[in-house]
Amino acid sequence: MKYAIIKSGGKQYRVNEGDELLIDKLSIKEGENYLFPEILFVKDNEKLEIGRPYLKNAKVLGKVIKQLLKGEKITIAKFKAKVHYRKKMGFRPLYTKIRIESISIETKEAGDGEKKMAAKKTRKITSK
Repeated sequence: MKYAIIKSGGKQYRVNEGDELLIDKLSIKEGENYLFPEILFVKDNEKLEIGRPYLKNAKVLGKVIKQLLKGEKITIAKFKAKVHYRKKMGFRPLYTKIRIESISIETKEAGDGEKKMAAKKTRKITSK
């Protein structure tokens, strides 16, 4: 089973290939692909990758199905005791519906672009 944990709009989502999810509004047109920039975790059958904090070698590709869906109304109430101050406001958040097309991990082959660790500088201590 292949799945990933992604971060979008300050929230984290656990997604599988083929899943459809509502995320906070993105400024992308319907039908366009979206590559999620913040991937926290990917599990591909036996392989497990955990980001610190994000994975650079993983890709989660989604396709925008519907744009600007309105969510349920969220009510905000302000209240101060003893002074009869009451305020009630509300709004309906806008969402984007996305279908997850693919989840992939790029594996590094031995010797491909490996960076060599720089040797630590040591200070020589001399006694007087």
